[in-house]
Amino acid sequence: MKLYFLVLRMMARLFSIVSLFLSVTIHSQSSTKEMIDSLNTISDHGKKTELYRKIALDLQKTDWDRAIKYIELAETEAKNTKDSELTLAAVYVTAGKMYAAKEVFDVALKYYFKAHDIYKKKHNSEEVSKLENNVAIIYSLGKNKEKALQFFLNVYHYQKTKNDPAKLVKILNNIGTLYLEKNADSSLFYYQKAHKINETIKDDALKIYIATNLARAYTLKNDLKNADYYFEQAFSLTDKPVDNLVKAFVYESFSQYQFKQKNDEAAIVNAKKALELLKENSFSFSGLNLNKMLYEVYIRKEDYKNAVYYFQQYNTINDSIHVEEKAVNLERIKLEQDYKVRTQIKTLTEQKKLFKYSVVGLILIVGILILIILLIKYRNRNIKNQLEKEKLNTKMQGLKENLKAKNMVLVGKAMSEIHRTDSINEILTDLKQIKLKTVNKEMQQAIDIVLKRLEKNLNTDIWKEFEISFEQVHQTFFDKLKNDYPSLTPKDRRLCALLYLDLTTKEISQITGQSFKAIENSRTRLRAKFDLTNEKVNLSTYLNSF
Repeated sequence: MKLYFLVLRMMARLFSIVSLFLSVTIHSQSSTKEMIDSLNTISDHGKKTELYRKIALDLQKTDWDRAIKYIELAETEAKNTKDSELTLAAVYVTAGKMYAAKEVFDVALKYYFKAHDIYKKKHNSEEVSKLENNVAIIYSLGKNKEKALQFFLNVYHYQKTKNDPAKLVKILNNIGTLYLEKNADSSLFYYQKAHKINETIKDDALKIYIATNLARAYTLKNDLKNADYYFEQAFSLTDKPVDNLVKAFVYESFSQYQFKQKNDEAAIVNAKKALELLKENSFSFSGLNLNKMLYEVYIRKEDYKNAVYYFQQYNTINDSIHVEEKAVNLERIKLEQDYKVRTQIKTLTEQKKLFKYSVVGLILIVGILILIILLIKYRNRNIKNQLEKEKLNTKMQGLKENLKAKNMVLVGKAMSEIHRTDSINEILTDLKQIKLKTVNKEMQQAIDIVLKRLEKNLNTDIWKEFEISFEQVHQTFFDKLKNDYPSLTPKDRRLCALLYLDLTTKEISQITGQSFKAIENSRTRLRAKFDLTNEKVNLSTYLNSF
């Protein structure tokens, strides 16, 4: 019958818890939906990041996958804010708290340390201290007492500089508890510091915790007088309006103290009182330890009926805790794996993006190199063409100089022959005059002999030879000149040849022995024959166009 009522009570409690959970969930979902809907109306990156964080926190108990998705969105959005590092740090703190609540401590620490590095870089000591406190708590839960102590001490040194005695007491209490099993003297040192500060504040719960912990530390040192004194202090405050869990802590600690002193009746009374205070949280480690102790007390008293009862209670709680632990462990493993997968996907995405940028960069570099090579080739080709052009110009200049030299030789030779012929003709004319005036036959015969010899050496085809030599250097000039202007006289053609050689009027006058004016008149007649009415057209230039 008793068992029947116990089952009914448990079902009623379960129903009320489920009802409460459903009402809270419905309200939470409604609130979360409103926040999600409002995202579309917000353009500010900072406000959007904050909203993503709030949505993630609201969803962490009901929809973990979506909660993580929103925390990732918050991280992405935070990078676009004005002070992106500090905004990211706040996102990392939120992510750390979410994973810590799921007891996925490794992941929580990663996020806490990311935020810690940012705040340290920004010299934000207050946020650094908060994070170090969170890290210390995680290390203490993970049984890494040394690291927990290291971070708690950092927080303690920081809190000493601040005027917040309540926080300082909590840190000192945490440090003392870490030392409790390792070094009772060190534990007492920090508990006493906390106790001294406690006298200046009005937090009864803290005073109860510190007094009880002092009693526990003195118990380890076998200083029963001080242990009794501080237990008495703690009990004197249990009438104050403090949480039942705080009172249960005092009764549990005192029952353990009495159990070690083999004061069985006192141990039983205080243990049962602690269980009564823990009835809302009976399936806890405190409930487990109290039932185990009661079982051992009753065994020592040889009260096997009660011993069996408390042993069964112990087993029930133990099984429940282990089942819960297994479920938590499974969830923790799942979340750790999920985090690793997400991290790997994120890394792969970043690597893919980096690879894409690298490929684009490589293509750009190759493109630039190809362009440089083409430009170098183009420049080299231009330089080569320029050199070839200069070489050709030099060659052409040489050819022109050579041609000019040949022309001058040709003209010089022709003019020399003309002068010689003219001189011979003049001598012939003079000799013929002398012969006519001479009456002496012998003298006349001698003059005839000289005349014959001079006429024999006289070259009457001098201009023909000049034309032949000129044609060898300037092919088809005379042919084209005769075809286009058949009315030109031999003298005209000679003048054309000399003008084609770009000789000036003065030079032609010197070569031919004619006066400057005679040459100018000849040029005028020649222009008329060529029908060159435009005085701007140079005669030599015109002839060079043939």
